Amino acid sequence: MKRVGNLYSKITDIKNIKEMYDKKVRVNTKNKGKIERFDEHYTSNMARIKYMLDNKIYKPYKYNIFLVKEPKVRLIMAQSITDKIVNHLVSKYFLVDVFEPLLIDNNIATRIGKGTHIGIKKVKECLRKNINKDLYILKFDIKKYFFNLDHDILKNIIRSKIKDRDAINILDTIIDSTNHDYINKEIIKIKNREISKLEKSNSSNKDKLIKEIMDIPLCRKGVGCSIGSMSSQAFAVVYLHKLDDYIKEVLKPFLYIRYNDDGLLVYDNKDYLKYCLKEINRIVADYKLKLNNKTRIYHIDEGFEFLGFKYVKKNNKLIVKVKNQTKRKFKRKMKNMYKLYTSGKIEIDKLIQVKMSYLGHLKYGDSRNLVSKTLNRYERDFYDGYEELLELNSKIVRIEGDGSIVMCE
Repeated sequence: MKRVGNLYSKITDIKNIKEMYDKKVRVNTKNKGKIERFDEHYTSNMARIKYMLDNKIYKPYKYNIFLVKEPKVRLIMAQSITDKIVNHLVSKYFLVDVFEPLLIDNNIATRIGKGTHIGIKKVKECLRKNINKDLYILKFDIKKYFFNLDHDILKNIIRSKIKDRDAINILDTIIDSTNHDYINKEIIKIKNREISKLEKSNSSNKDKLIKEIMDIPLCRKGVGCSIGSMSSQAFAVVYLHKLDDYIKEVLKPFLYIRYNDDGLLVYDNKDYLKYCLKEINRIVADYKLKLNNKTRIYHIDEGFEFLGFKYVKKNNKLIVKVKNQTKRKFKRKMKNMYKLYTSGKIEIDKLIQVKMSYLGHLKYGDSRNLVSKTLNRYERDFYDGYEELLELNSKIVRIEGDGSIVMCE
């Protein structure tokens, strides 16, 4: 593929700027207060963004750094609305449009038409197709992937496909935005504050949470991308695309899938997967990365977890189980949502929206009993019109005899 030029003008087009805000940023930003403040001066904000991009003077604002604790402790580096818009623009026109043709189909993270559920389908199809074989599964996990993306390597990957100097410059600016001293000062402050709170609490899992918080690394100069931005997700997809090519074209397992830092290979020879693991270790080291201690080879009979489900072979059939953590979260969420609904704090539409989201995920596993018991229990406990809501459920979802869940039109 030739290097691509004449890209920069795409992000200065006011139609593209407005479209990116209206269809991506406004819709997906959870902090609606930010959106409201931005919209109060919508015209001037749009003009300001175009002016900065036209004159090539864009500089990212400071990140708003905080922790989230569900489903696990993670550090988030939130952007201003302006930065989100610019980030989406460069991600689409400089990264996705340029690198998408180079990516294998089974590199599934944050790509249109890909994602977690496509990966789950592919795993199930492969395992069922080869269920009569003595299958082994290599799962590899890259240690602190986003924190360890090397800036120089990333910039070289970009330059290998892009020759537009202005596009390169703004991508460099975004990549280098984690090099500022204030970031580590804020991370240290947040970690100390959260650990101090936990030490004084009576939480049953405080030791686990404290360890997870302590394990959050600081940013190093020239290494790492912001956690949570669209460009970082695109960088993570692109960074190891040559590893994907090598596994698919040279190692050729029955199945290979990568979701950012998580990779999976399926084959019927354990020794060959050990060889594959050595090769993967060699290649990721070239990118200044390491595999963590979660990496190992499983036999299909013992089962393994991937993309939120556990897969195991029993009586020559594939069983796809919902993880215990997901079960607990589903039950807890449904209980809370029904309480909110029956107390008049949310509308039925919100309840259905949350329920549909969970059922859309749970349908990929053998979750018939989980769904039936959970919905029936909380709907009976918290809703006077129980029979009416059961009828509504039947219009949303149909549970088949084999335990699979079918979303109704």
